[in-house]
Amino acid sequence: MAKTKDPAAVADKVIYECNSRDPERIARQNGIMIREVEWKEQSGAYIEMMRQPVIFVAERLDPVMRSIVIAHELGHHFLHKKEAAESGGFREFKIFDMMLNNMEYEANTFAAQLLLPDDEIKDLIYEGYDVAQIASIMNSDINLVALKVSGYIKEGSPFRKQEYKNKFY
Repeated sequence: MAKTKDPAAVADKVIYECNSRDPERIARQNGIMIREVEWKEQSGAYIEMMRQPVIFVAERLDPVMRSIVIAHELGHHFLHKKEAAESGGFREFKIFDMMLNNMEYEANTFAAQLLLPDDEIKDLIYEGYDVAQIASIMNSDINLVALKVSGYIKEGSPFRKQEYKNKFY
């Protein structure tokens, strides 16, 4: 069985290579088209059509959630491109539903690493802020911050376990 890529390490490599944490800039630099669509329920999707990667994002999203959705879909591009290409074109990934499959968890982990710098998160934790406060300060989503903190705990950091929803949008 093939070894799964480490989503955080892949995100770090992308940040380094693109010299940016901005999901839209990263998409442009990697030739990924972003298209807004009028979806009422779904937030985003990643597809590859005729070797052209495309991220679809719901136009109704506020700027913070738009950035998170694009970062999540970039996770699919950098981590699951082969699976998307093999799906025969359009492959719908239900955004943020980590109970659905491991690819969603990996895409969320990629997004958290891309959007939330470790040093800033850890500094805020050491200053006594909780995940809700950190999310507010960093203009992010509480569940993305909680996922990031859970990753630190898995690595052995002595932080308090944080609760987050498996499907948070």
